[in-house]
Amino acid sequence: MEFAFTDDQLAFRDAVRELLAKECPPSVVRAAWTNADGRSGAAWKALGEMGVLGALVPEAGGGLGLTELDVVLLAEEAGRAALPEPFVEHVLVGAPLAAADYPDVVTGATTVTAGDPLIPWAASADVLIRLAPDPVMAGRTGAELASRDSVDGARRLAVLTGAAESRPLTRAELSEAFWRGNLGYSAQLLGLARQMLDITVAYVIERNQFGAPIGSFQAIKHHLADVRIGIEFAAPLVYRAAHSLATGDADAPLHVSMGKAQAADVAHHAARTALQCHGAIGYSFEYDLHLWMKRAWALTGAWGDAAWHRDRVARAILDTNPAEEQT
Repeated sequence: MEFAFTDDQLAFRDAVRELLAKECPPSVVRAAWTNADGRSGAAWKALGEMGVLGALVPEAGGGLGLTELDVVLLAEEAGRAALPEPFVEHVLVGAPLAAADYPDVVTGATTVTAGDPLIPWAASADVLIRLAPDPVMAGRTGAELASRDSVDGARRLAVLTGAAESRPLTRAELSEAFWRGNLGYSAQLLGLARQMLDITVAYVIERNQFGAPIGSFQAIKHHLADVRIGIEFAAPLVYRAAHSLATGDADAPLHVSMGKAQAADVAHHAARTALQCHGAIGYSFEYDLHLWMKRAWALTGAWGDAAWHRDRVARAILDTNPAEEQT
């Protein structure tokens, strides 16, 4: 059985990576921390023109009609770039739910964001989805928002406290939104971990101490190898979760929890290792590493942290092994 991604899926990933390298370099991410809306501008428009923003919308609705398995690599690239946009909230959560009422979501002219209850980029989005409490989809006009602080300066947070026009989400919509969102965050965490590892490898090759690159020291090699191993363990779980959602596997939520727990762990590990290997410069606000670290810290706890998802996995194991549960 073939488990690899198809040539088309890999080509789409490569095209998105190239686009983000051009339209969303670190300078754009850094600027989003202080600009008016915390967003990239040109990168979002370019993603819309490529069709990415409507990837999960059916072709009849103007989208590409793709599946979670087609999109998971794109979300990973958005994480790698630390894209300051509601990529997961729009592409995986909002657009499939809102396209019937807001056709422009496929191009990004209408932006959807979502949260439970903290909603990122709420003030600049056109449609808001609140998963908890009282799951609703609301238009931005007439919505009442209460801003909240975020460790990630680009990921502006708010709580939806009221809305002039809204409709409740059905139980099926809520479930679909929650697990797709968690898949997207898992993929972004993978991308963040990969980028932090790449940044650190480049740094330890250039940084010299005692007449040699610090990357040649055994202790540094071991730390970075551990991160690489963690990524290689996490990635298959995230990709399996995407496949399960795409094929309607009854165990898809469980598989998503496995992926989210492992991806959150490795992103946290990558951030700690990167900071340790960089030393004092890693703590500097002027150094770009913090853009990826803080995005990782924000996403590891979004929509259930690693402990919450791991608890779901443990309960499922006990439920399928009654004898173990009795012990």
